[in-house]
Order: sequence, then C-alpha cells, then structure tokens
Amino acid sequence: MAPLAKKADEKYTYADYLGWDDGERWELIEGIPYCMTPAPNMEHQSISGELFGILWQFLKGKPCRVFAAPFDVRLPAVPGAGDGDIDTVVQPDISVICDESKIDARGCLGAPDITVEILSPSTAYRDETEKLKLYEKHGVKEYWIVNPEAKYMMIYRLKDGKYGKPDYLMGDDLLESRVLQGFRVHLKEIWGEG
Repeated sequence: MAPLAKKADEKYTYADYLGWDDGERWELIEGIPYCMTPAPNMEHQSISGELFGILWQFLKGKPCRVFAAPFDVRLPAVPGAGDGDIDTVVQPDISVICDESKIDARGCLGAPDITVEILSPSTAYRDETEKLKLYEKHGVKEYWIVNPEAKYMMIYRLKDGKYGKPDYLMGDDLLESRVLQGFRVHLKEIWGEG
C-alpha cells in the first residue's frame, strides 16, 4: 500500500516503508514520506556515475565502502531502535561508510561517513535544508551537495556536532576529503570533462 492511501497527517516508520510495494521510490524523513520519482535526468546520473566511479576506485582495498542510490540509509533516533521505531530512511545519491558494522542486507543502519546529494529541481530544496539538518543531527561527517546545472559543490564538514560554513568549490577546484585521507579530485573529472 502506498503512503498516500493513508491519512496525510499520519507519521510512518521503517516497518511501514518496507510494506510499500507500489513501484515508486520513497524516502521517509522523521515520519513524513517523500516520493523520489520521477527518475533523475541524464546529467544527474552522469555526475553520479563519475563521482561513484572515482570514489570506488579510490576505496578499492580500503576499509570504507561506497554505495549508490537506491540504497537505504536508516537513521534511528536512538541506538537499538527496531523497524517500528525508525522514522527516517533516506537514499542519498552516494553514501560512503567506513564502519562495516553499520552495513547489513538492507543497507546502512546509522550515519554514513559521507553522503552526497546531487541536486535536481524536485529535490533541491529538501537536499539543501531538511537533509542538511538531518545529516548534521545524525553525525554525517561530510555532506557534499553537487549542483550539476551551475557546476559547483558545497562541502559541509562536521565539527563539534555542527556543520560550519561550507567549502564552496567550482570550476576546476580541488575537492579534498578530510574523512578519506588522500582523496583528491579536480571538479572537471566529476563533470566528465577531465
């Protein structure tokens, strides 16, 4: 049953989410369902593929793993919460997880070390506001927001439990991760120009 068939003011959990078999992709943020369709456009997918490939190649043989959407990231409010208590499950475009114990057959349970969201017209506002607050609250160490249209990236880094002012990268600036020691890439490679 799709969420829209239920009361609009009702809050949902991961247990509800598991039962939605309407062929749509959903995210659940603090009990509120968001439809993730239609599918992203070609430019979005191209950038996602480039960045995923660069990360995958860099992480080969290292303890961290990279996953591309659709990949469920469950963010429980309290440790040990069951499916009926988890009210947030998102599908970042790319997730990097360095704690193998967070990975299971259904995705990731807990905050990834890095999440990447590639903006599209239907998700941009949520990615830049709600997800920013959500990832900060749950302790995502780096949150990368990619704007394919304007060709820039904002890199938020967690310090003392808060995201400060983001690093704003554009042109052929160098993206460096503090989480992934030694990871460096020029933005032109991400845009598929390098």
